[in-house]
Amino acid sequence: MHLRIGVIAVSQLVLLSAIVVAVYAGPGNVGKGKTLYANLCIRCHGVDGKGKGEMTFTPPVADLTAPAAQTKLDATLLKTIHDGRRETAMGAWKFVLSEEEMRDVTAYLRQLGSEAGRGRP
Repeated sequence: MHLRIGVIAVSQLVLLSAIVVAVYAGPGNVGKGKTLYANLCIRCHGVDGKGKGEMTFTPPVADLTAPAAQTKLDATLLKTIHDGRRETAMGAWKFVLSEEEMRDVTAYLRQLGSEAGRGRP
């Protein structure tokens, strides 16, 4: 019984430390994220992030400017970039991008969403 309580306590500490690291890791760099997006994401998600890239897939690529994407927590977006999405064309980028680079891409995705909300002249 004591071992079980110890395992639960340790797992909660690990989870808490992961959350603290994510919170204090700092925001991403939008400029670096834009460069990464242009090199890696634009083919599928398109220049404006609306999912109208040069490649098409079934199911369709996510519109990164839509409320469905923009209302997600940064941690959720980071997890999607890191692990990919099952049964979609979105692969895992954990083997290509560092954690910092994933935060940079996430910061740029937030900017894409705010630009889409403002509209362009």
